Amino acid sequence: MTEKDIEIQDEETLNEAPTDETDNQAEEANAAESSEESGESEEKDPLEKAQDEIAELKDKWLRSVAEFENYRKRTLKERAELILNGGEKVITAILPILDDMERAIENGAKTDDPEVLREGMALIHQKFMKTLESQGVNKIETKDADFDTDVHEAVAMVPGMGDDKKGKVIDCLQEGYKLNDKVIRHAKVAVGQ
Repeated sequence: MTEKDIEIQDEETLNEAPTDETDNQAEEANAAESSEESGESEEKDPLEKAQDEIAELKDKWLRSVAEFENYRKRTLKERAELILNGGEKVITAILPILDDMERAIENGAKTDDPEVLREGMALIHQKFMKTLESQGVNKIETKDADFDTDVHEAVAMVPGMGDDKKGKVIDCLQEGYKLNDKVIRHAKVAVGQ
């Protein structure tokens, strides 16, 4: 090594020595500060935990509120669609009967036999009743039935029918119908008095 290299090396060594001492002092100061901060952080730690927990709960709450709002909007939309298109199944089932009626009208003009027309109307009526039954619509029975205000509507009281006819349905003026178990039209009947 040359003298110049030794001088440069000595200068570097001199520069490093105070730096190491300075670094050691800086580390000790940082350690002291961190110990002071850790004392403060222990005091702040429950507060920070509570704030973190509050933030987490607030986030969960906001997500739940948003999810519920989306659910509410979706169910309102589904309900509106059901109201608008709820009868689609029934209408689809009734359309073939409409076709039969149109064919009967067309063929009725070609024949003069009223018996053929009656038979065609009876077949269409039978098909219509089967279709209604498949949709859950049933006729309320009134023949020889006891008067029941849940399914019957009395439009006339017939006196002098005897004790065996008292409170019984004498005549049905308009048929009543149930949809599943719900009365959708009360039977209008005459009741014995």
